[in-house]
Order: sequence, then C-alpha cells, then structure tokens
Amino acid sequence: MILDNKHPFTLLVVRYYHLNRLHAGPTLLTATIRLKFWPLRLRNLLRKVTHECVNCFRSRPSLSEQIMADLPSVRVTPTLPFLNTGVDFCGPFYLRPVSRKAAPQKVFVAVFVCLSTKAIHLELVGNLSTDSFIASLKRFAARRGVPKTISCDNGTNFVGAQRTFNEFLQLFRSQQSRLDVAQRCSAEGIQFFFIPPRSPHFGGIWEAAVKSLKTHLCRTLVNALVTAEQFQTLLTQIEALLNSRPLTQLSNSPEDLDVLTPGHFLVHRPLTAIPEPSYEELPSNRLSQWQQIQEYLRRLWKRWSTEYLSGLQQRTRWTRERDNVHIGTMVLIREDNLPPQKWRYGRVVEVFPGCDGLIRVVSVRTKDGVYKRAIARVCVLPIPDNHPDYDAAVFQSFQVPATHATSDGRGPQGPLTS
Repeated sequence: MILDNKHPFTLLVVRYYHLNRLHAGPTLLTATIRLKFWPLRLRNLLRKVTHECVNCFRSRPSLSEQIMADLPSVRVTPTLPFLNTGVDFCGPFYLRPVSRKAAPQKVFVAVFVCLSTKAIHLELVGNLSTDSFIASLKRFAARRGVPKTISCDNGTNFVGAQRTFNEFLQLFRSQQSRLDVAQRCSAEGIQFFFIPPRSPHFGGIWEAAVKSLKTHLCRTLVNALVTAEQFQTLLTQIEALLNSRPLTQLSNSPEDLDVLTPGHFLVHRPLTAIPEPSYEELPSNRLSQWQQIQEYLRRLWKRWSTEYLSGLQQRTRWTRERDNVHIGTMVLIREDNLPPQKWRYGRVVEVFPGCDGLIRVVSVRTKDGVYKRAIARVCVLPIPDNHPDYDAAVFQSFQVPATHATSDGRGPQGPLTS
C-alpha cells in the first residue's frame, strides 16, 4: 500500500510500529513498515516520530541552549579595583594539627576576584559558616576597600551573609538616619547579586580563578600537611603570582618589554579616588609628579580597553540564537547524580529575559516545588504542546491510543485507529 507521508493515517501507522517494536530506530522501522506499507519519504517521517517520542528523548536528552550574552557592564567599565567583586569558596584543605594525636584541621579559601581587572585576593577561612564569610569579607574590605557589588553563587553562607548585612544596614539607618554622617555611611551598603542555582557558567570569572588557585596548591603541596602560618604564606605568594599573570597575548616584538597584568591596577590605587583631568595633551616634562602618576594610570586603562577588552568579545560557545523558552513548556530538569531516565518533569512557570530580550533563566514547577534554573540545566521535551502554534484538538484527533502489553512478551499492541 502506497501512503502519502503527509496524511494523518501514515503518521498513525509509523507511531504504531514505533511503539510496537519497542521504540525501534529508523532502520528497523523502515524494514518492518515496508513489509506491508510503502510510505513516501519514509526516512523524514521516521526521524520526526523518533524525535517527538518522549521516551526516546529521555534516554538521550539534549540540553537547551541560547546565544552567548554580552558581557555585563561591570566587566567592561573602568572602575577602581575590587569595586565590583565576585567571590567563591574552594576547598577543603587540611592543615597540620597542633597536637600529634589530633585530626588534621579542615580549612577553606575565599577567592575574591575583581570583575574589571581580574585581580585576585585570597582569604583563609575556617569553615563555611556565615560568620566566617563575614569575617573574611571584613578583612578583604580593610585591605582592598569596601566593594560596591558582590556577585556569587547561591551558597547558604552567602545567602545568610546578605540577610545579616541587610538587617544590620536597616538597623543602622533607622537609629541614626537624622545624622549626616550616618546618611553618608549608610549609602555604602554592599549589594549582592546571585547567579542561578547550579549554573557555574554564569560565574566563569571566579570559577577560573578557583581553578588557577587549585593548580598552584596541588602542584606545590601535593599531599603534604603544613601549618596554618605556612599555608597563609603560600596563599599570599600564589596571590602575587596570579596578580602578575598577563591579561593579554604576549607580543613577539623585542621592544615590548612590559605586559598588562592585574598588578598594574593595584599600584597607586587610593581607597577614595578623586576624578582627575586628562593630561594627554601636555608634554611629559611639564607634568608634576602627581600628574605623571595620573597619566600613567590613564595609559593603563587605555591599554586595558584596547588590548584586554577586545579579547573578551569572542564567543567560543553558544554562537547561534535559539528560540526562547516560553511559559507552559514541559521540560526535564538535569540532575548531576541521576541518570536521564530519573530526571524530574517540570513546567516552566516564569521566564527571566536578559537585556537583549533572550531568555536564559527560567523557573520550573515540579512535584517537589518551584526551582530557578538556567536553560542549560533543562531539556525541552519534544512534544507538540511546547510550541506556541500547537493546536491540541488537531493533535488529539491523530493521537495513537494507549497500548497494552501482550502475554507473549512481544511488546505493546493495539489498533491502528481509535
């Protein structure tokens, strides 16, 4: 029987054999269907049916993608070092105990990264509690200045720190809001920004810093146990090395003796900078010592914008724009420690478009609650109701009815039409 590949009956026949042969692939289905039918352009129809099968999709799910977004403004705007900071924890690391009979002491390292210059500040932390993070943040602010914004992941210690700072800031404002000094100090509150849960690619700049730190630590310590003082000294040396790494490609010219590094921006940096006029037009021999320092800083930022920023515009992944995920879409939520067949079903209930109007973060409702995830952590199910132009009545009229298993174990059987 010759069948038209666009007729609904042909689609029912192919779906029936796909279920009857236990979700077989295109090659087996072609050999089976052609024993009785001869659909035109059968290969394209088989790929369509196999792609739209939810069970086949769950065995080999494909994650959602979207074109890589532009860099945020804090990454491309010249500011004071560490004014906009990213932070992450790494570890645990084990130190030599004071007593020989005691267990090794577990510690962590807080990695603070400047979002504009990639400068790094390392702080030794005793545990992952909120109090320890606030103490490390105080030490960081005392040495590098109070940051304006802090970007981090959704760790419980970071969330607790934000709650503590907000309560303290509200209390401080309410008690001394009439004083000018209090009003000026209350405006210096730290603003936290959290990336979506389980989406480390949103914080790639501090994830790369953690990787660099671990590389130096693992190759230096190996399996040795050191004291807290020795470990702190090693962290300081690694911090100096990371702040001396080049930000741009090295030149092959023998005349270029200097390369732009994060350490260039940490020198001559006041905690409260006053805007200075540009001395670009004046000859260098007419500049005072302070003006020469300001001109040196201006040249650093000029090299930063011409050499460093141009290398950040390259997109190595997610180079094509995809269709946005819309509300009501059925998805699978990826779990790292579970096989794809056990990933949870969910429905998108809220979307968060970016500055370019493209959606990269969604909220998904499952049987266990609502979760906020990046689209790189969800798989859009290949079912027709995930498309805006889907007509449910038309699809139901062509739907294959539920099948049942036979007693001889050959798989599901059922009529071709309802």
